[in-house]
Amino acid sequence: MFSIIYNFSTQIYLFFIWVLTPINPKARLWWKGRKGLLARIKEDMHTENRPRVWMHCASLGEFEQGRPVLEAIKKKYPQHAIVLTFFSPSGYEVRKNYQGVEYVYYLPMDTPSNAKRFVEIIQPKLVLWVKYEYWFNYLHQLKKKEIPVLLLSAIFRVDQPFFKWYGRAWKKLLSCFTAIFVQTEHSQKLLKETIEGLNIIIAGDTRYDRVQAIAAAAKPVQFIEELINGRPCIVAGSTWPEDELQWIHYAERESALLIIAPHEVSPQHLHDLQVRFPQAVLYSKLENCVEASVIIIDNIGMLSRLYQHATIAYIGGGFNASGIHNTLEAAAYGCPVVFGPNYEKFNEALLLVEKGAAFSIETPLELEAIVTKLLSDKEFYKISASASKSVVSNHIGATDKILSFIEENNLLTLIK
Repeated sequence: MFSIIYNFSTQIYLFFIWVLTPINPKARLWWKGRKGLLARIKEDMHTENRPRVWMHCASLGEFEQGRPVLEAIKKKYPQHAIVLTFFSPSGYEVRKNYQGVEYVYYLPMDTPSNAKRFVEIIQPKLVLWVKYEYWFNYLHQLKKKEIPVLLLSAIFRVDQPFFKWYGRAWKKLLSCFTAIFVQTEHSQKLLKETIEGLNIIIAGDTRYDRVQAIAAAAKPVQFIEELINGRPCIVAGSTWPEDELQWIHYAERESALLIIAPHEVSPQHLHDLQVRFPQAVLYSKLENCVEASVIIIDNIGMLSRLYQHATIAYIGGGFNASGIHNTLEAAAYGCPVVFGPNYEKFNEALLLVEKGAAFSIETPLELEAIVTKLLSDKEFYKISASASKSVVSNHIGATDKILSFIEENNLLTLIK
């Protein structure tokens, strides 16, 4: 019964995506990217004789989370070809030319026929899925063919369907994984108390490894150091309109440089930002600007490097139902972190708050109060910044644990 309902829901989802294609750019990319996809993959694999590893990520954030493992496998097993898939256009369109793997595709929609054909075409030796990936038909095909599947950096909460009265079929899905690498003891305990027979390993979050590597290799961003000129610098990253509204009053001061890197860089949103912040200068126009108090980043890909220049980091998304974006990119540089109220689902944010490295706000007045305290109380700032950096450095190592499991269980073979 579950399979019937699931596959019917999939068809409804496809229908709504198709309906949205004329008016929604993301839906259009989603649909266009999957047109003739299996035929293209089959053509690519026709001449590919190397053993293959398949990593799937929902979007860009999950890719960055899985990337340390992907790169470690590529280094350890260089004669294996890696197939990387994305569900979302926001992941695929940014990383479709990523040079660290041999093949990048959209994931064909999870129908019985698509799953069967895709697995038969790529014939992976090992499958790696990141965080929240539970595709019913793919998992059953992989289990049927006895292909090992690892779930990386997973996090589990009691409100998920696995732990509800109706969650029997969802629980069975988890049994398709060869091993589940969880971030926390709480997730391991929750699974063990509810579902028997799973191989659950506490490895931590691979994002800590990723952000540490990014921070270590970061190069200064052109123009920013000159513009700071001794001022405090606040980087507001991955912001949504609700986040940006919090900063309007504070931005009227000229004592600090405010850099806004919005989540969406569409022309309309950039225009709206310039209306809200009339003193702002677009990053693309900085070359001709001698000074500025507010900078709007009008490109994608700079944010993780910008945090190295930050005195304080503000992370967007906390006023949305989906919650905050990546806090660890900023924490890796030792930045005190501020974000909106919706962060309870994010273990790293909870940890940062617990350690005094992060602060949640609900109003512009609360935002001004914590920013003012951090900038005026040097001892308070020093303690918060040190805690932020320590949270990251104390939690690296998940990638090594996962790679050790792969080696110890001979899931991939070194080719000489």
